[in-house]
Amino acid sequence: MTSDDEARLQKGVLSAVEVRKGERGRDPERGREKRHRSRSKERRKRSRSREKRSRSRSRERKKDRDRDKGRDKDRRKDKDRSRDEDGKANDAAGKEKDEDQEEHPVKKEPLSLEELMAKKKAEEDARSKPVFLTKEERAAEALKRRQLEVQEQRQRMEEERKKRQQFFEQAKRAADDVPDRVDRRRKERERYRDDEDDDDRDKIREHKDKEKEFEAIKERYLGIIKKKRRVRRLNDRKFVFDWDASEDTAVDYNPIYKDKHTVQFFGRGHVGGIDLKAQKKEQSKFYGELLERRRTQAEKDQEVVRLKKIKRKEEKQKWDDRHWSHKSLEEMQERDWRIFVKISALLSRVPHPQPLRKWSESGLPSSILDIIKELGYKDPTPIQRQAIPIGLQNRDIIGVAETGSGKTLAFLLPLLVWITSLPKIERQEDADQGPYAIIMAPTRELAQQIDEETTKFAKMLEIRSVAVIGGLSREEQGFRLRLGCEIVIATPGRLIDVLENRYLVLSRCTYIVLDEADRMIDMGFEGEVQKILDYMPVTNQKPDTDEAEDEEKLLANFASKHKYRQTVMFTATMPPAVERLARSYLRRPAIVYIGSVGKPVERVEQVVHLVTESEKRRKLVELLNRGVEPPVIIFVNQKKGADVLAKGLEKMGFNACTLHGGKGQEQR
Repeated sequence: MTSDDEARLQKGVLSAVEVRKGERGRDPERGREKRHRSRSKERRKRSRSREKRSRSRSRERKKDRDRDKGRDKDRRKDKDRSRDEDGKANDAAGKEKDEDQEEHPVKKEPLSLEELMAKKKAEEDARSKPVFLTKEERAAEALKRRQLEVQEQRQRMEEERKKRQQFFEQAKRAADDVPDRVDRRRKERERYRDDEDDDDRDKIREHKDKEKEFEAIKERYLGIIKKKRRVRRLNDRKFVFDWDASEDTAVDYNPIYKDKHTVQFFGRGHVGGIDLKAQKKEQSKFYGELLERRRTQAEKDQEVVRLKKIKRKEEKQKWDDRHWSHKSLEEMQERDWRIFVKISALLSRVPHPQPLRKWSESGLPSSILDIIKELGYKDPTPIQRQAIPIGLQNRDIIGVAETGSGKTLAFLLPLLVWITSLPKIERQEDADQGPYAIIMAPTRELAQQIDEETTKFAKMLEIRSVAVIGGLSREEQGFRLRLGCEIVIATPGRLIDVLENRYLVLSRCTYIVLDEADRMIDMGFEGEVQKILDYMPVTNQKPDTDEAEDEEKLLANFASKHKYRQTVMFTATMPPAVERLARSYLRRPAIVYIGSVGKPVERVEQVVHLVTESEKRRKLVELLNRGVEPPVIIFVNQKKGADVLAKGLEKMGFNACTLHGGKGQEQR
């Protein structure tokens, strides 16, 4: 609504009010009607004025909206324009700043020596201080390192895969190019060959044409004489002068040539009675007599001496080349010892002494040699040849040999030699001090076997031995130990039991034998063996110096009970546990190898028959019926299988018995 409209409206309202005031006094009713009319008019006017105002307001709102839109457009244009101007201004300001920096660079002052020293010292202190990392940080670092390793490995694998793929592609391209290249070369060669052939044919043709032309010119201008061809007549015969070697032209003509003439010999059957051999013999005899007459007596004597020297040399050579078994110990040379060691399959890491050749050269007492002869041991076995001389020197020994190679005598004979060298009265007085020697075996059966072999010698030499094994009465064994003995053969478990219960002491034990040491370790007796060795006295232990290899110092007190302790170990293999045990308790041992270590025994023939489960019983009976010399050992997997097999063999007429862990010690 405009200002003019409002003025008119106010005037109209004032005039109406004044009229109503003048008429109000004159006529009240009339005045009411008029008032009523005037009110209705006013209402109409008001409604019209409201409509006009609403229209004018809507128009004004539309104009305002259009005006606001225009202003927004102008503002956006102004903003874009101001941004462009600001960017240009900033660029210009940045360029000016860079130019100022280039023209006037900031001077960097060098650090002083004190600052450098302080900085270096701080870095060293920081590096020297340990940095504590939490478990999560360590795990995170480990995970990070692992991720880096995996990433590097993947990169390497990817590079290798790419290289391999590239290599295969190149090889494939090269393989594809080869046939084309070969075909191309072959075609080039064929084309070149065809060209050469064409050239050669052309040259030959031209040459022939020239020759023909030349011959035609000669014939035309020189008049060459033509040879007339000889005409052969039909009655002419061609005569052949060559004869076959089998043809004899004189057979038909002269009968004299049928039989060859036999030459008549004179003298000794030679033509004309001349014997070339007899002539040479007579001639040599003639020259020999001539030289004999010319030689002086001194030359004759010198020749006789020369012939004698040659004869003696031949006899000596023949004598030295004898077999080593025909020579005495003093006549044995280095070559003979080398052959002997190679034949005996010996391998020793000790240069001296030389191995035994026969029992008579062993240096054993006559009483022991008589027992050996009585038991029927003709020649020493390879392990006995080398181990007995070393054992007699009181040295520690490691013998590597298979089972059944005669190891028992190898360690038993040096022990018996030492015990017999002690006075018998002294042995009886020290009976309560324990045995002189302990022999340990991994199983009861092996201990009993060693005890039986020891008893063969001990009875005749009046030496007492006791077997301390499981499965027998401990009280009975303790009673025998209290009576006194020189040798104890035991298993590790029962020996520990006897020592802990004070049935036995090892105060004077100076000889220790570990038989089948590898099996002992495999069965878990390493701790027991070390415990038993700790019971030994340490006063008689060898020093771990060169004195343990000096023969004179080792044999200084050999014939007394104060000799150095001697430890002997026999094994079939050398696992790390056995080597560890040897390093702990043996002093500079002499190592003796018999045969090839780790290979099967050469004296045992191994035959394998591949049969099915149903054919095994028939094959076994077939092998037993071949007349195999008993006893025969058959190994089975289970105790029940052993009992069933033994019953079946007994029904077939064989005398069979079983041996397994299900039976008692007495039955076994």
